[in-house]
Amino acid sequence: MSDEQEKINEELPGELDIAKAQAEEYKANWQRALADYRNLQKETAAMRSQWAQMSEEQILQNFIPVYENFKKAFSANLPTGDNEKQWQSWKQGIEYIMKQFRDVLKGYNVQEIKTVGEKFDPRLHEAISEEDGADAGVIIKEVEGGYKMGDKVIKPARVVISK
Repeated sequence: MSDEQEKINEELPGELDIAKAQAEEYKANWQRALADYRNLQKETAAMRSQWAQMSEEQILQNFIPVYENFKKAFSANLPTGDNEKQWQSWKQGIEYIMKQFRDVLKGYNVQEIKTVGEKFDPRLHEAISEEDGADAGVIIKEVEGGYKMGDKVIKPARVVISK
């Protein structure tokens, strides 16, 4: 062996040891980073779950008073006979509860989809039947209301359209 080869052979074990140490250090850092990432994923999933629960609770806190008013309205003595004043009072109470519902929905940016007299739009409406009418494709009856939140349809309105 030449002097040069011997010199290279003597340097190689030292360089090999350095390279092995670096590889071990990189591996340990990678394992720590991977563990940190997995912990972050778990924490994020837990936070999302908490946010969803808090959101549900917020919605329920807004709807519970409306439900309580419905219970009161239906547990009250319903008017008997033709007592117009009692019926009007009961009707006003029910209208107030509907307004409460409308206000809660409005607070969540939920709007009712317009139906009767509107042109049928398959993005907003679901036609369940057709009947003879003046203008073809115009909604003549609402079977179930539809709702959207912003531009997203939550529930399409079920309607009857004219032929």
